[in-house]
Amino acid sequence: MRKALKWSLRGLALVFVLAALLVVHTLWFKPLKIEWFFERVFVEYALKDPELLSSLRILPGWLDFHSGKLTDRSLAREAAMSRKLHADLATLRRYDRGRLDEQTRMSYDILEFFLANQVDGEPYRHHNYPLNQLFGVQNGIPTFLATQHPVDSRRDADNYLARLAAIPTAFDQVMDGLRLREDKGILPPRFVVEKVLAEMNGFVGAAPEENILYTSFAEKLAKLPAGTLDEAARERLLGEARRLIAERVYPAYQMFIDYYDGLLPRARGNNGVWELPDGAGFYAWSVRSNTTTDISADEVHELGLAEVARIEAEMDAILRGEGLEEGSIGERVQVIAKREDQLYPDSDAGRQQIIDDFQAIIDEADASLDEYFDVRPRIGVRVERVPEFREKTAPGAYYTTPAFDGSRPGIFYINLRSTDEIARFGMRTLAYHEAIPGHHFQLAIQQELTGVPTFRKILPFTAYAEGWALYAERVASEAGFHPTPLDELGRLQAEMFRAVRLVVDSGMHHKRWTREQAIDYMREKTGMPEGDVVAEIERYLVWPGQALAYKVGMNHILALREQAQAALGDKFDIRRFHNVVLTGGAMPLTLLSRRVEAWIAREQAGG
Repeated sequence: MRKALKWSLRGLALVFVLAALLVVHTLWFKPLKIEWFFERVFVEYALKDPELLSSLRILPGWLDFHSGKLTDRSLAREAAMSRKLHADLATLRRYDRGRLDEQTRMSYDILEFFLANQVDGEPYRHHNYPLNQLFGVQNGIPTFLATQHPVDSRRDADNYLARLAAIPTAFDQVMDGLRLREDKGILPPRFVVEKVLAEMNGFVGAAPEENILYTSFAEKLAKLPAGTLDEAARERLLGEARRLIAERVYPAYQMFIDYYDGLLPRARGNNGVWELPDGAGFYAWSVRSNTTTDISADEVHELGLAEVARIEAEMDAILRGEGLEEGSIGERVQVIAKREDQLYPDSDAGRQQIIDDFQAIIDEADASLDEYFDVRPRIGVRVERVPEFREKTAPGAYYTTPAFDGSRPGIFYINLRSTDEIARFGMRTLAYHEAIPGHHFQLAIQQELTGVPTFRKILPFTAYAEGWALYAERVASEAGFHPTPLDELGRLQAEMFRAVRLVVDSGMHHKRWTREQAIDYMREKTGMPEGDVVAEIERYLVWPGQALAYKVGMNHILALREQAQAALGDKFDIRRFHNVVLTGGAMPLTLLSRRVEAWIAREQAGG
């Protein structure tokens, strides 16, 4: 009996040793199964990004080790991530792709494209502006804390305060990166410095208890279930938040303000990235990265000019039907946009009505798309206002994905800085793009995928995601959701806007257009409000190449649909086509083509 027990214990010990060796091997070497490697890549990255974990809410509550931390923004972590990129790509390529099944080969190819693209961009990893008007750390962290950090318990509240206390460290890390960029001759355009200075001075100019970091915290505490906190505990938490904002957060912002004040006299002109060291190489990589194609900057520009001319003719026909025959497209669209029947009151009530009307448009679309979609997200989408402290420099609208745990739906944020910028004839198309059947369908369905590695549920490819959202505007029109010619004008204006982006982005960064030249061109062709145009052009200057993805992606998806219709004839089912496009998650356009072509072959074969 003793001998049997002895051998049993030895056997159990051996199992533990082997299991430990397998874990070590999986963590530090090439895992035995590629599926384990896929998960390791995601886990290693996610575990070192506390803000990503809070945003995704993918971990169970008992495994919360991250909610009191901000993401490391140091140069040391940046270098470590660079080494990880190279190592992950090398490990991936050690697997025999030919022995993988079709689904796993697709995962292999998506990850290889992503990693290789990042490695190719290594020479340009500092060709950006960490403090910028669009998504700089100075507005990104407050937005994250106000909209992403949950306060559902006393522990969450303590973690919020811990993150406030960590802001100076995060800003010190960013400052190291700013000085490195300055040494490399990578300075932001002058307007970036001016606008970020105005934003930061306004941020610290408010009393701590009026700052969004305080007011959003107070709102979250007020929504806690009865009995979670007594009044004395709530006041202590708010008092600590007030103290941290005054004694730690504001001084950290003042460090940035002092730096940008000193930088302003030396800031470069408002030019594209051609002015940066190896700016041509950086833009070429940006075009490839954002379009996931081999299209050149010159080809982008010519495509844009051709699309602008085509859409201009379609808009002209509608405008003439409205009795507007004289002036540029932009001038005539502005006449309609300023009509009384197109505008909302510039009041709190008017802004709330805009939010309510957007929600109604989305809900109507969601209930009426069965002929076009038979796969839907499980979670819904709601409309909210862009945080007021960000309104001046934020885009007109954007979408954020649901939380993985279902605690937060998809959110369509609308910028309500001026009700004059929101004309009724464009609202339907904007709602379809940002919510249903646009970003919400694509991104929420991607999160809900099963049988794929985790990275495929979250990995972004801009040409696919934005191409789908622009394509969704077209689908909504085909489905009859634009009941009037003016609604269709709104769709065409949105498509024209994306076509113009091809021209002005390549114009500023490749052909050396001025900021003012690009603004004038966009106003003439789109009829967008002045404030929107300026915000957009300045967005492209700090985010080169990203704006190209929309029209390139849309055209690609449309071409694939036409290819499928031509090949399948009466057997073509648009719902099945949409399933193929949506249920693989985001991917490079070249891989999307391969996926659709394989589906066409299966359909032709009868199954």
